[in-house]
Amino acid sequence: MIEYYPILLLTILAYFIGSIPAAVWIGRYFYGLDVREYGSGNAGSTNVYRTLGIKAGIAVQLIDLSKGYLAASLASIFYNDLALFEATNYPLLKLAFGMAAVVGHIFPAFAEFRGGKGINTLLGMMLAIHFWASLACLITFIIVLIISHYVSLGSILGTLTFPLYLIISAIILAKEPNHVLIIFGFIIFMIVVMTHQKNIQRIIRGNESKVSFLQKLKRRRH
Repeated sequence: MIEYYPILLLTILAYFIGSIPAAVWIGRYFYGLDVREYGSGNAGSTNVYRTLGIKAGIAVQLIDLSKGYLAASLASIFYNDLALFEATNYPLLKLAFGMAAVVGHIFPAFAEFRGGKGINTLLGMMLAIHFWASLACLITFIIVLIISHYVSLGSILGTLTFPLYLIISAIILAKEPNHVLIIFGFIIFMIVVMTHQKNIQRIIRGNESKVSFLQKLKRRRH
């Protein structure tokens, strides 16, 4: 049992990394307000963009991405220190540490367990696990956002891109697909759909908030 302690400790560390509430702390210390009391009530970059502006939104987004990337990368950093480490367990460890950070973002210990939806932290984790599939997710998100102006829809379809990319690339390259990552991708997609149920309902009703960063930039220039 002792040999599992490093993995347990790193999972806890990953959770606390994810618990860093960038949106809450930046809002409180630089703007004197709690973003969770405004807009959508989410402690995420989208609500920060709407509530505090582009500079704060970019800062929060980068920090949230870094949380997921760093947490998943703990498997690489402590490669030689992990007991019972095998090459086959490597993706699972990255997934475990990354998901611990996502849970930390959603239920942050440093912010009364009231966080965001974890999309940026999830993307950061995916970047650490599979760069090209994650890049495909990001491209899908941007395209959907530009066309629809719905961040929520971009997040949902962007997440779905991850397992689809792995399946399609495996077929094209005639390689054995990574079943663990594909199953993980579809599970994450279902979780994202569940956490965005209200957004989906608002999209269907036509009253979901739209975001246009280009328009905001033009307004600032004028």
